[in-house]
Parts: sequence; C-alpha cells; structure tokens
Amino acid sequence: MEKVVCVTGGSGGIGSWLVHLLLDRGYTVHATVQNLNDEAETKHLQDLDGASERLRLFQMELLHYDSVLAAMRGCAGVFHLASPCIVDQVSDPQKDLLDPAIKGTVNVLTAAKEAGVRRVVVTSSVSAIIPSPSWPGDVPKREDCWADVEFCKQKGLWYPLSKTLAEKAAWEFAKESGLDVVVVNPGTVMGPIISPRLNASMLMLLRLLQGSDETYEDIYMGSVHLKDVTLAHILVYENKSAVGRHVCVESISHFGDFAAKVGELYPEYNVPKMQRDTQPGLLRVKDGSKKLMDLGLQITPIEEIIKDSVEDLKKKGFLP
Repeated sequence: MEKVVCVTGGSGGIGSWLVHLLLDRGYTVHATVQNLNDEAETKHLQDLDGASERLRLFQMELLHYDSVLAAMRGCAGVFHLASPCIVDQVSDPQKDLLDPAIKGTVNVLTAAKEAGVRRVVVTSSVSAIIPSPSWPGDVPKREDCWADVEFCKQKGLWYPLSKTLAEKAAWEFAKESGLDVVVVNPGTVMGPIISPRLNASMLMLLRLLQGSDETYEDIYMGSVHLKDVTLAHILVYENKSAVGRHVCVESISHFGDFAAKVGELYPEYNVPKMQRDTQPGLLRVKDGSKKLMDLGLQITPIEEIIKDSVEDLKKKGFLP
C-alpha cells in the first residue's frame, strides 16, 4: 500500500507529468479523470510506460463524494491537483470556479481521511499568494504571504480567489482532523506537455508570441518548468520533514521580465515590448523556491523553460 497513491486531475498538464514520474518510480497510481470515455483524457495516460501494470483510471466528480472516495480507497497518499483553471472571463464564478475548488478540496480531504490516507499533497498556486497589495514592498512574497480575499472579490479575480479559499479550507481541515497535509504553490507552469490539451500557462505564452499585450499583473509571480513542479510534489510527499506551503517558481519576477526574455530568445515572433515594472510591490527574488531548493530541488533556468515550451508549441503545430 505504501507505493499506491491517487492523483486527482490526472489528465491535466501537471497531473499527466506526475502520473508519468510516479509510474517511473514504481508507484501504483489511481488517476482521476472527468470522463473515462474521452480519449483526450485517457489515451496519453494509458500509453505511459508502466501504465498497463500499475495505472488505474477513475471517473471522478469533485462535488460527488462517493466518486472521490472510490478513487482514494487503498491509497497511502493523495496528490490533489483537480481544480478548474479559468483565468479569463467567468460567467458563473461560484458554480464554475469556487464550488469545485473549495468544496472539492474538502471532499478530497474528507475522503482521504476516511480511506486511511497518510499524507496529502495539495496543489495550490502562487495565485493564493498574490494579489496582495498591502504587503510591504521591501519584503519578498514567500510562503507567509496570502492573497487579499477582499481585493480579489472587488477586482473579480475569481481564479486567485478560488485557489486562496481552497487552500485555506485545506489548512483548516488539516488542523481540525489531524490529516497530514502539505502544499505546493506553483507559478506559471510551462514546458513539454504530455496531455493533448494546452494548459492555461502555455496558452498565455502562445498569446504572447502571437502579439498579445496582456500583462497578467495580478496573477503572475514567476515561471516554472513542468518537470520541476512534478518533482516538487514527489519531493514533499516522500520527505516527511516537508511541512507547510512551498513556493515553486524559477524566480520571483515580473511579467515584464518574462515577456522581455521571450522576445530576446525569439525575435522572429511578434512579442510586444512592455514595461519591465509590470507589478509594483512585487520584490524580485532569485531564490523564490528556497524551501524546495533546501529539500534538494534543482530549478530549471528561465531560458530553458521558455525554449522547452516554445519548441513543444512548434512540435504540436501551435506555432510556425
């Protein structure tokens, strides 16, 4: 049982990588998908090395407790990644984002507790750290910083609100129940995609290369390679000394820094020139992932993150 784990949201960008690396390490994986009959969710997972022997797929709906519990049974650990990621306009924030994120997280943790799971890794986001406009400008935004809930509501920043409230609900549940919970807070996650669908971060990069001048000032805090995020999850799961939150970014930086680097590496594309100081109040820090680095995580440099991402977009036909 020690090597049996559940990955919710197993068909997504991070989830697919996590299933892949867990299988590589000899784990048996219960991966949840929304629709077992959708090959776009299942085929790339079933094609992974080790999948035929050690991968079980479960159809799960975050708000249907019985489907959540079924996936957890017999598992020693859970990686909770499943949560809607919509950063554009949201027609019904409560139904589309907040309920699945918050109630879904509580359902997963409740089921994990009932199933006798020993440790749960919750995938949060740097969006649960920023936006935080009242944070002192001379202090880095690390694990002790939280997104401002009222500011998110006022500005209609529903995705950061969903991630913040879901993570707070996870910590509250852990405190009350005694369940062992640890959290990873990734930044903008990019790199070669195993799943056939682009994640929101890769779509953001694609738009930038196509000339979009959106700045993402309220949700960007730095980029990170898909493989690094995946290894971070495994690292905090296997290392019992890992506690609390873990920021996972190549560096804490501004969106303007990222856009400038993309334009420098790929001058042939129509990357807009934007001001570098796109996020007043966000202090740049090289070792944003210090807690994870102290646990042994080696962070991929920004140049490599961008190159791996752009080459993957080309390979898949999204870019000429």
